[in-house]
Amino acid sequence: MNEADSKKLATVMEQQGYKIAKNINQADVVVINTCSVRESAENRVFGLVNNLSKLKVISSKSKVILTGCMVSSAKGERKRYSLAELKKKLPEVDEFKTIDELVGNSKLETRNSQTEALIPIMEGCDHFCSYCVVPYARGKEISRSFAEIICEVKELAKQGCHEVMLLGQNVNSYRPSFARLLVAAHKIAGIEKISFMTSNPWGLSEEIIEALKLPKVARYLHLPVQSGDDGVLKRMNRPYTALQFIKLVKKIRQAVPEIKIGTDIIVGFPGEDEKAFENTVNLCRKANFALAYIAKYSPRQGTAAYKLKDDVSPAEKKRRWQILEKLINKPSPSKGRGDYNTHER
Repeated sequence: MNEADSKKLATVMEQQGYKIAKNINQADVVVINTCSVRESAENRVFGLVNNLSKLKVISSKSKVILTGCMVSSAKGERKRYSLAELKKKLPEVDEFKTIDELVGNSKLETRNSQTEALIPIMEGCDHFCSYCVVPYARGKEISRSFAEIICEVKELAKQGCHEVMLLGQNVNSYRPSFARLLVAAHKIAGIEKISFMTSNPWGLSEEIIEALKLPKVARYLHLPVQSGDDGVLKRMNRPYTALQFIKLVKKIRQAVPEIKIGTDIIVGFPGEDEKAFENTVNLCRKANFALAYIAKYSPRQGTAAYKLKDDVSPAEKKRRWQILEKLINKPSPSKGRGDYNTHER
């Protein structure tokens, strides 16, 4: 989503007469598009601005604009912290603007290349997982017009685009119907591959699973599990159990045997004892994920989990991260097939 926003922003600025600088030292305007999904992403922003200032890249002749999720978290309806707090932490920044303030609602270029395009189909999230800042950074869930999206895909196909990625915080929630959108996009001549991110375990309907069979739909599904322990999942406000997740994965693989499934996992969430972590390891063995983005939990200001005691030590979080990293993100001939002969809790 941030990549698509950056491409839109670049197009707007070029329309205003700007050109991309060959290097940051030559820039009259420095625009930093921020991400808030993890604490480390926000910390990199603070470090970047500080380093640019120290290296005198940011000078009196350069304007620095901060945009993206960190600004939305301070300016949006669902504030996570105040704009004054953000300005205090980043005094070197001249302007704090949301993507909408900079871009508006214009239909703008989001192509990775001549043949690939990123297409946001919705914005925001209404679920509020207890650890997650996305509802604050991206706002309320809003779907784009079905007809508008299909028109955009058709126009891109006419221009020689062959691959599209449909983007949303939870594409399952797209209205009127994500399955119908996949079917309609699949019918467009010239489009050869359709992928999407992200699809959560809830709301992954029979119709969507059926649409995964379509020949043009990519044989990769990103399905965040976050934990394999029911107690942790409940504290995370994730509305499924470990067993329900495994059954869903099995159903998907029965429908599309060649599909590879990736996931997101958080280790060291408050209350995750050794048994809870073992449950996550067991789920990962059963699911046989093709890859996983594994994060060490850190408290995020403004979220419900921020009130919980961060009771797993940094060293233990690192140990658990290493175990899952070795288990999942290593080459294996059977990667992605799944194993359902193991004992299910």
